[in-house]
Amino acid sequence: MPTFHAETLLSELQHDVNNLRAAADRYLASQPHDLLLQPPAPGKWSAIQCLEHLNGYGRFYLPAFDEAFRKFLSRKRPVPEQFRSGWLGNYFTQTMLPKEDGSLKMKMSAPKNHNPTPRLDAAQTLDEFQAQQEWMLSLLQAAKKIDIGGIRLPTTLSKLVALKAGDTFRFLIAHAQRHMLQAIRSVEMARGADVAAVNLQYLSETAR
Repeated sequence: MPTFHAETLLSELQHDVNNLRAAADRYLASQPHDLLLQPPAPGKWSAIQCLEHLNGYGRFYLPAFDEAFRKFLSRKRPVPEQFRSGWLGNYFTQTMLPKEDGSLKMKMSAPKNHNPTPRLDAAQTLDEFQAQQEWMLSLLQAAKKIDIGGIRLPTTLSKLVALKAGDTFRFLIAHAQRHMLQAIRSVEMARGADVAAVNLQYLSETAR
């Protein structure tokens, strides 16, 4: 399994989160709400449904990070310089992470309890998404004083399936990149535009 310099990994993930925030501002927040709520095709998610899907995961994982970090700091344990990914966490991350061209390594269906309703408030959903990204940035900064390999967080799959904190960060941000690209494509398709060029560049060009 890959091994990372922990602080470098966390800084790179902060960069990815800033790119997600910038992409949401540029490609989604500037669009009319009726366009954001419009599914690009029958059975497909609107851009706002993509963000609500991400928000649902954030409601579970972000407080879990907070609680785990408080417990770690109260015990005053050492913080290793290196983080070694676990096989399951690395697998989840790699299956979620889009390729450079924006294509997916593996298509999958969302669990039923994470299927977003089409009846959403666009402004509220966008605001929650951005607030969660701010929270994620603060957690990534706090994690530089945490053993992200020694702490495990339960997953939404089951309390019995837990990932290292570092892998949970990696998975969640790869998951957000996947669905941000989907959200941008949804808007472009609803506008009748070509989505072939929607790739990872969309998540980085606004934050340089």
